[in-house]
Amino acid sequence: MKAMQDDAIAAIAEQWKHERPDLDATPMLVIGRLFRLTDALDQRLRPPFGAAELGNGDFDVLAALRRSGEPYTLSAGELSRTVLVSTGAITKRVDRLEARGLVTRSVAEADSRGRLITLTDEGIALTDELIAVHLDNQRRLLAGLSGDEQAQLASLLERLSSTLDASDD
Repeated sequence: MKAMQDDAIAAIAEQWKHERPDLDATPMLVIGRLFRLTDALDQRLRPPFGAAELGNGDFDVLAALRRSGEPYTLSAGELSRTVLVSTGAITKRVDRLEARGLVTRSVAEADSRGRLITLTDEGIALTDELIAVHLDNQRRLLAGLSGDEQAQLASLLERLSSTLDASDD
């Protein structure tokens, strides 16, 4: 399937080369493949979270709390910055997770308007179980690349990310 996807992207770029020879369509070879990979990876990474009855982004909240260290507590604002979504999205995710008993909310001592979100023991156990599965899944998906190739790709993607961030400034 991978070769067919690569061929589809190459075919699109080739069609543009034929139709508009005055334009360089080679950026599509990178960007198009990144979009295809994003979709393919998402489809392959989501099943363990679905099996655990977690909605989109729910695991991100659990993982952010777990990796924050004891007492596994963050404010909604901290979660929003860590998970890179709006506080409104965090609220919806926390609502779902609280209903399942995976997190609790409490009033922040320093600011009674603020809420702190904390992992429960059940939330810690589920997160620990799922992160192991998730990392194994990621390793499996990257198995077609050597360790050096993975490091090189990680470096290139970080550099691309940095250039995009710099262009926003």
